[in-house]
Amino acid sequence: MGYVKATDVLPEELLHQIQEYIDGEILYIPRRSDLKKKWGDRTDTKEILATRNHNIYQEWQNGITISSLAKKYFLSEKSIQRILRHIKK
Repeated sequence: MGYVKATDVLPEELLHQIQEYIDGEILYIPRRSDLKKKWGDRTDTKEILATRNHNIYQEWQNGITISSLAKKYFLSEKSIQRILRHIKK
């Protein structure tokens, strides 16, 4: 995220009103809620994790222990159990 100079984008009247509240400080203006993206929408992370979780479930069904899966996927046993419980639903 880059900075935008307020004098370049805001009308002078609005800039003066904002300066009444905050003058010379950095101000973060959040994205409008209708434009926010959900977690993972900008990358393929959701798909990668879904594939990994599916593989974990398949391996568990084929007899691989939770402990072995935790070591293989660098996760805690609780995380493996949570993944299995979620997929079973």
